[in-house]
Amino acid sequence: MPRDIPVGNGSLLIAFDAQYRLADFYFPHVGMENHAAAKFRFGVFADGAFTSTDDVPWQRTLDYLRDTLVTDVQLQNDAIGLRIRCYDAVDPDRSIYLRKIVVRNLRDDARDVKLFFHHDFALYGSGLGDTALFEPGTRSIIHYKSKRFVLVNCDGGVGEYACTRSAMTGVDGTWIDAEDGALSMSAIAQGAVESAIAVPLHLDASGSATLFYWICAGRTYDEVRDLHQHVLSETPARILARTGSHWYTWVNKPDRDLSDLPDEITELYRRSLLIIATQCDRNGAVLAANDSDIQWGHNDHYSYVWTRDASLVGDAMDRAGFPEISRRFLQFANDLIRVEGFFLNKYNPDGTPAPLWHPWVRDGKTQLPIQEDETALVIWLVARHYARTRDLDLLRAVYQRLVVNPAEFLVHYRDETGLPRPSFDLWEERQGVFTFTCATVWAGLNAAAEIANLLNEQDRRATYAKAASEVLDAMKKQLWLEEEGRFARGIIDGVVDKTIDASAAFGAFFFGAFPATSAMVEGTMRAVREHLWVQTEAGGVARYEDDPYHRISGEQTRVPGNPWILCTLWLAEYRIATAASVAELQSALDLVRWARAKATPSLILPEQTDPYDGQPLSVAPLTWSHAQVVSIVHAYLDALHRLRNVSNRVDFLDSIT
Repeated sequence: MPRDIPVGNGSLLIAFDAQYRLADFYFPHVGMENHAAAKFRFGVFADGAFTSTDDVPWQRTLDYLRDTLVTDVQLQNDAIGLRIRCYDAVDPDRSIYLRKIVVRNLRDDARDVKLFFHHDFALYGSGLGDTALFEPGTRSIIHYKSKRFVLVNCDGGVGEYACTRSAMTGVDGTWIDAEDGALSMSAIAQGAVESAIAVPLHLDASGSATLFYWICAGRTYDEVRDLHQHVLSETPARILARTGSHWYTWVNKPDRDLSDLPDEITELYRRSLLIIATQCDRNGAVLAANDSDIQWGHNDHYSYVWTRDASLVGDAMDRAGFPEISRRFLQFANDLIRVEGFFLNKYNPDGTPAPLWHPWVRDGKTQLPIQEDETALVIWLVARHYARTRDLDLLRAVYQRLVVNPAEFLVHYRDETGLPRPSFDLWEERQGVFTFTCATVWAGLNAAAEIANLLNEQDRRATYAKAASEVLDAMKKQLWLEEEGRFARGIIDGVVDKTIDASAAFGAFFFGAFPATSAMVEGTMRAVREHLWVQTEAGGVARYEDDPYHRISGEQTRVPGNPWILCTLWLAEYRIATAASVAELQSALDLVRWARAKATPSLILPEQTDPYDGQPLSVAPLTWSHAQVVSIVHAYLDALHRLRNVSNRVDFLDSIT
């Protein structure tokens, strides 16, 4: 289920599902240690009856205040005559989650109601050995285990509460306790535990009441107590206003002229920037996706760092004028890379190796369990980041480990044809030599040559440039399908894999190996358009022919696979790269509009969508999907200005001849 409204600050990430249940609570790293055992619930007791806001009678609209990371959630239940508006935020500077709740009485008589807040924490991601208690000194509910503490409070302090064993253990739990409108006042529970608090509100006839509620996260009791005291001293209202102002200022850079974009594209672009920010850890980790509902393949999730995804996200953020994302990631990557010069498949947000399913041995022979594009694209990012920022200090700091060592690895990790040796593809489904991977290796070696030349290391420059040229020549000889007029997906166990794969077309031109206007790229992209476009009303581009991942349809001809946001936007990148006039650029914007139409109402982009109804599938948000939007916007604006200048020069020459 998508995470419709994530809010965070790089250390604390809170994410809600479509029912407005707090579904993920990550601290102290984005994507690591999800302390939510089950989805937290929010309810109301009114007119002698209890109702949970995730139940059917409630109408829900989940969105953000424009250009901020402050939510704007509207809940309405006509049967009980209540409308609730909530604003959720995480303090940009401190591990404080805050919610403002405005309850409006839709009836003409005064009423007393009670709000209920439910918490099912599993600290360190495990419910074993937790404690939940009422702490009278701060009048708070505190959950703790070892070095993880969370403190829950509200205006005036907690007056009614319950701390019990979790319903996951087979007991009723605090949410059942709330159904009669009164909590048990049980003051402590240990093991797998949950808690609830209740807050009474008086509503005048057709009137409203406002309540603030917050959760502080820390490593010690003193830390959460001090954060709680900060909320009281600054006031929740000021924290909320400051948070909104911070993100509005951050995303609206004064040097970014977006006036040539349609408003709906500008809105998606800025929302994408903000969503990317929520998926990045302060220590430099760039997470692929944080959506704990996904349980795929190996009973795992996407809350990891793939250095390929992170490099492409970093490059997009550099283009948008947010170089801090790439800078922190490159410093993070500098500590991760192995001394041999390559990256493993993926990493945890704290920099430790993540679970791995690629083997070190195949058929009794040792192999490297890597995706070689993940190594090559980090070098590519180093060069592009320097070209935009001229940050020589950072370049020198990472040069040996992120340029020289991996470039030497890429030079030598090749076979007699000049192509890279087999590694796993970017989809992590097969091992071989792939067009996408080869294009990134060419880009990485070419970038290393440029950097070596910049630092006047001419021997290295020559070595890397020669290897890049050999890779390019080998791609033409080994991966080009003359009869089909396109690139193959790759070579697996010595056999050419002729499957049409969107990544082959994208990789061939995006990283610069082949011009977008070349016959090789055009032939490959034509095959993508003709064979991978989903022939339903939903539309969009599938990853490759007969893609089985989360497959919905059995129709192989009309539906080669589920449409992916990424793959469809790659087609937009191509149209921008080949546009010869301003008019030709517009088809690229149409594809961005397609992506926007597949987003949630809060503009969260998923990985892929249902080929029939267009609803999100797999994880949402996928960070790379949002980064591709950012990349396309800047590619479009650059191309628009270039083509306008060409048109103006032609008009000028016509006027004087």
